[in-house]
Amino acid sequence: MTASVHAAHLAQLNVATLLHPLDDPRIAPFVEMLDPVNTAADGAPGFVWRLVEEGAADATALRPAGEDVIINLTVWETPEALWDFAYRSGHLEAMRRRREWFQRHVEAHLVLWWVPAGHLPTVGEALERLADLRAHGPSPRAFTFASSYTAAEAAQHLQPVRPGKP
Repeated sequence: MTASVHAAHLAQLNVATLLHPLDDPRIAPFVEMLDPVNTAADGAPGFVWRLVEEGAADATALRPAGEDVIINLTVWETPEALWDFAYRSGHLEAMRRRREWFQRHVEAHLVLWWVPAGHLPTVGEALERLADLRAHGPSPRAFTFASSYTAAEAAQHLQPVRPGKP
């Protein structure tokens, strides 16, 4: 985890429903992009943390949202840092090709929310924020890039860091 002077960090959850299993040859180009894209994220300015399965390089084997749904959960210092990585790096190539590997979502598949600096969101917390966005639309508690809120606007929704947790 990267040190930061910010009092709040931006958490993001992205879910994607696979068209085929990860070991299917049609998904191989996506799987081949995982390590380079994750390595780029880890070294990107403003990157704080990303969820990985214990003993693995990524979180693709974790399936808390369904057997065919993969998740990406990260924390960034600022929305700009996340935006720059998502849309101004090698990650953009994966986004351009997403229709080859993933179903179109009719509901929100990306949610952003503010967390206190040092708090690492749980998968449960992230899925709850996504459910909130889907049920109630964007708010300071759960939002998107298109309808974002500042950390100050979301201050009442910041979850306190629990004792004994990073």
